[in-house]
Amino acid sequence: MADAHRRKRPGAAVTVALCAVMTAGLYGCSDGGATEPAPTPKPTTPAPTQERSPFTGLPADPAPVLAVKIDNVPPARPHTGLGAADLVYVEQVEAGQTRLLAVYSSDLPERIGPVRSARESDIELLRQFGRPALAYSGSHSGLKPPLKAAPLYALPPEDAPRAYQRDRGRPAPHNLYVLPERALAAAPKATDARDIGFRFGPAPAGGEPVNERTVRFPASRYTFTWSAPDKGWRVAMDGRAAVTTDGGPVKATTVVVQHVTIRPSKFSDFLGSVSPYTETVGSGTAVVLRDGKAHDARWSRPAAEDGTTFTTPAGAPLNFAPGRTWVVLAPR
Repeated sequence: MADAHRRKRPGAAVTVALCAVMTAGLYGCSDGGATEPAPTPKPTTPAPTQERSPFTGLPADPAPVLAVKIDNVPPARPHTGLGAADLVYVEQVEAGQTRLLAVYSSDLPERIGPVRSARESDIELLRQFGRPALAYSGSHSGLKPPLKAAPLYALPPEDAPRAYQRDRGRPAPHNLYVLPERALAAAPKATDARDIGFRFGPAPAGGEPVNERTVRFPASRYTFTWSAPDKGWRVAMDGRAAVTTDGGPVKATTVVVQHVTIRPSKFSDFLGSVSPYTETVGSGTAVVLRDGKAHDARWSRPAAEDGTTFTTPAGAPLNFAPGRTWVVLAPR
């Protein structure tokens, strides 16, 4: 019997040894057998939150800013790439006509145009964007030094020839197009999109229901018609629906009619018509169209380096609807 007991001791010793090892590891031992404790929860890392574009209020990765001066007389239509712009400014030029300054960052189409010449007002307007790239076909000879000295990357065809192409199927001068990827490659240090004063979120209380709003310039007009299925405003130019060659109807989620001072500049075109200067620094009234309503607003931009803020008449921030915005710089 004693021998029998001695034969059992080595087994007990092994059990004790195994328990010690297992206790040091993942399991514990007891005379009643091994039990497994509840596993310790692993710490979780929250999913990264994608940044939002300061131009649209929609998710977007940081990306450089490209502004493009776009022709807008009837022979220049339909446009290409206009529907991809985060932001479009409507500016008055000679003889009461208008041109568009389209701003891109979130989305770059293959090509944009037709591209036309820059104006003195563009320098002041673009100061709030930091140091963006500006694509344009050329400028008045007297405007070249100010453009080169301005805090922007001036990219006319002579400085970035690989960024442009002619469409031989359209008449000149309405056939010059910029290739945005190549344009930004010529301005590798262009500033990423940054806060320019826009705020996005729920609409303010009140507002006047409106299905259509027309803004008139001396020789052109823009009509914005609310489209509930699109959740935005369809754009018409001079009485005709605006469309693009690559994206269908032109639409805006928010339209801002910003009343500004438009005065003569010291430059003129080759016909002798004086180029107007649009003042975008200062303050004044505006109308913000969003969600099928018109909201009275105030705008303020104390200095050229500052963004432009929009508030209700009472002074509260006036939110835009997230999406693409058109700003019509209309005569007071």
